[in-house]
Amino acid sequence: MGAGEEMHARTVKMSTPGVLAVVTVFSMIPGGLLSDIRDTQGLEGQQLARGSTVLHHRQKRGWIWKQLFVQEEDPTSQIIGQVKSDSDRGTFTIKYRLSGEGAGDVFKIDENSGEIWTLKKLDREKKAFYVLQAHAVNTRTEEPVEPQSEFIIKVQDINDNAPQFLNEPYVSSIPEMSPVGTTVAQVTATDADDPMFGNNAKLLYSILQGEPYFSVQPKTGIIVTSWADMNREAREEYLVVVQVKDMLGLSGGYSSSTTVTVTLTDVNDNAPTFQQHVYTFALPENAAVGTTVGRIMAEDGDIGSNAKMTYRLEDDLIESSTFIIETDPVTQEGVILLGMPLDYESKRRYMMVAEATNSHPDTRFLPLDEFSDRTTLKIFVEDVDEPPVFFSAVYEWKIPENAAVGTVVGTVSARDTDTVNNPIRYSIDKKTDATNAFKIDPNNGTIAIAKALDRETADWHNMSVEAKETMQSHLSSSVVVFITVLDVNDNVPRLARDYQPYICEGTQAGELIHLLSAVDPDKAVEEHHFYYSMVPQERINPNFTIRDNQDNTAGIVARRSTFTRKDQTQYLLPVVLTDSGTPALSSTTTLTIGVCSCLPAGHCPTAGVEALALSGFSMQTLIGILVCLVTLTALSVLMLIVRRHRRKQQEGTDMEVKELELPETFSQKVLYYGERRDGLDFCQPPVPLRPHPRRRDRKLRREEVRASIRMSLRESHLIGPEDEVFRQFILDRLAEADQDPYVPPFDCLRTYAYEGSGSSSGSLSSLDSCLEFEPEKPVCNSNPYAVRLTPWYGGAEEDTFF
Repeated sequence: MGAGEEMHARTVKMSTPGVLAVVTVFSMIPGGLLSDIRDTQGLEGQQLARGSTVLHHRQKRGWIWKQLFVQEEDPTSQIIGQVKSDSDRGTFTIKYRLSGEGAGDVFKIDENSGEIWTLKKLDREKKAFYVLQAHAVNTRTEEPVEPQSEFIIKVQDINDNAPQFLNEPYVSSIPEMSPVGTTVAQVTATDADDPMFGNNAKLLYSILQGEPYFSVQPKTGIIVTSWADMNREAREEYLVVVQVKDMLGLSGGYSSSTTVTVTLTDVNDNAPTFQQHVYTFALPENAAVGTTVGRIMAEDGDIGSNAKMTYRLEDDLIESSTFIIETDPVTQEGVILLGMPLDYESKRRYMMVAEATNSHPDTRFLPLDEFSDRTTLKIFVEDVDEPPVFFSAVYEWKIPENAAVGTVVGTVSARDTDTVNNPIRYSIDKKTDATNAFKIDPNNGTIAIAKALDRETADWHNMSVEAKETMQSHLSSSVVVFITVLDVNDNVPRLARDYQPYICEGTQAGELIHLLSAVDPDKAVEEHHFYYSMVPQERINPNFTIRDNQDNTAGIVARRSTFTRKDQTQYLLPVVLTDSGTPALSSTTTLTIGVCSCLPAGHCPTAGVEALALSGFSMQTLIGILVCLVTLTALSVLMLIVRRHRRKQQEGTDMEVKELELPETFSQKVLYYGERRDGLDFCQPPVPLRPHPRRRDRKLRREEVRASIRMSLRESHLIGPEDEVFRQFILDRLAEADQDPYVPPFDCLRTYAYEGSGSSSGSLSSLDSCLEFEPEKPVCNSNPYAVRLTPWYGGAEEDTFF
């Protein structure tokens, strides 16, 4: 048997012990290296199982390993192990190479001997092991002599790290009065050293500060109380210093410490306590209700909700009803307030008991009755000089308006509530009685009438009466006095307005003409009843009668149906109006009822003229106005005629000139001439008319002029001075005269008298009739012009000259 076969036999015979040896050697090597070795042994086992034939072809070479460990933090370069093939005979035919983690940087290999060297110091806390690969190749051919083998170099730990506390800072709280053994907090520390290697990372806790109140469990770091009934009111905060050491606290190890802040929370273990048995206060008697009298405070060592308390006054004392007590939510003080007015003269001192009680008692620490305390309050009332006080807050009286001056209305009375009881003087504030309708006795407060009253002027009076002390203080007070003036029937009733009734021609008997209503200053209309009637001598009036509607209105009713303006233009109707007062008063009003030629709808077009008559004009005045209107119309027509037929002015006449006032729209003057001698002179020296360019806007046709003249003459007795028809007629005549190129440069007028439609002689104007006209000798000089009126009125030629 050769050497190789002998070694092989030894390998086979020692296969099992060989594997165990390898396990023993690399028991501290991580699983990677061990797995590689196991993989090699497994391969050999598989080959043995296949038979001796396979074993004869197996390479008889293998790796020879040494233990590979390196200690951390060692800066020296040193050999930590060696790799070697069993075929290496020292002939330098095999060289070794290293690859993997740290190869060439942290570790190097001697390619001839296979020794592995460290190049720098290592830190286990940064990297605990390195995985490398060893290669054995033929020096000449560079062919692998052995398969690549992976192995691990483990860094051995040393105690080079101090333990560190986690989750700092530590703050904890526990209720005061907690029992011994109450858990406060748990502190936790860690050590970066290897916990599996020696005692480098094995920690132990202890108390450096905080005994005897607290203790810590050495292995867990749990802090617990070790003192019973710790009182927050004595000490609220504790600082507990805990130390941790590695190496199980042995010398040479590292340590660190942390501080735990422990706060005791409050529990209701204290009762409120007054620091004084008696509290004394003083208050002026004129203090307003709600005034703060003072504050009291029951001390309580607790805080927050445990210190909240309520105050109350004993209900069994009469004095407590005058005052109230409330709790200040911020300071927990008892605030004493005035609940009712004080009077020094009635009561000068008050005494009562106040009680303070915890709002949230905790019977674990104190009995229920110990959570309250009581004290005594004394309140003294101070005297104040007060103004007089009226016996009544307001005075109200009623007096009839016909009460005589000097009549007593009522009496106000006041007194001095002070003990000195000074005399009182009374007066009326002049600002509140501007009319000086009342006076007051300054000594006894009696109010009387100073001026006659009139309810229709002022139906009530509101005044202020002042009461003042006559001594040194001169304090005063006032009271309001209301005086209502009662109505007396001292005003006659009258019609509600100035009525201007009219009756249309053709009105039927029994037809309502006008509706009347009345007013009375004494009372409202709805409080009165008015009676309408006719004066006794007119009750058999054949024309009209009064019908009382029993609702404070009355109607004027026609008694006949034959009213015409030719018969009579107006009627007078006296109406008697009586009120329902006591005594009853009456008045008589005469109404003027005009007769009107009404339009079909019942409207009277002569309302303006009728209004003048109803407003107080006499019949003669009305007739005079109508005469003037007709005269103006006639003059205008004559002026137009004279201009159109080119009449020349007659010399030698001496006429008086008057100017007729026309509305502002006329910028020319219309003149008429009065008489100078027995006859009528026709012509006068010309008075020029001022032209107005705006009057040339419209040129009237001859037919329009004829119709206008006829209408004017026919309706002139119905046209008032303000009537639009009259105005337009004047404007048209002036416009036509201004536009006529044949008009002479002067004005020549005639005058005519108008007796009115009611005259037996009728109108004297030559224009009043166009059919029955007698030629008339001209009243001008020897050479008058004859003016033909036929073109306007359609008469014959022989009856239109004058």
